[in-house]
Amino acid sequence: MKQFSLNLDKKYKRPVVLLANGLTALLDTGAYIPVWTDEEDILTSDMGAELVKEKVLLSGFGGSTYGNLYRVSIDIGGIIYPNMHIIANNDINAAFNLILSATMFDGLIYQIDTVNHVLNVDVPDNESNIRNLRIESKEGRQFVLCSGEIVK
Repeated sequence: MKQFSLNLDKKYKRPVVLLANGLTALLDTGAYIPVWTDEEDILTSDMGAELVKEKVLLSGFGGSTYGNLYRVSIDIGGIIYPNMHIIANNDINAAFNLILSATMFDGLIYQIDTVNHVLNVDVPDNESNIRNLRIESKEGRQFVLCSGEIVK
């Protein structure tokens, strides 16, 4: 089993992870899709993201909005997402750069340790630290990103 630990930002009461290059990410255990909440030029210029589709619907408890869908390779503390889709929307006005969705950690064991301010992630032997984001409904139906849109 591989193990990774990421520091949590002590100034937040929510699990905000400190990433490389000064980026921060909120771990949202209710989110299905990762969301970039900062300026899109950082995502494209600094991180090499490629635009897949503009104006993709994004919804949650706060309502619905639109964002641009990108494909990016990202390393979250040793867990590598080589071809991850992410929706960019900086209208959220967040104090962090990125929302990490619970679906990103499917098949992994993670612990939010607020006493020691770390996010501990274990990768079981039957899983890989190189990940592909899979999104499934609560009934187990898998959704796929097809032509830049989530379809059943």
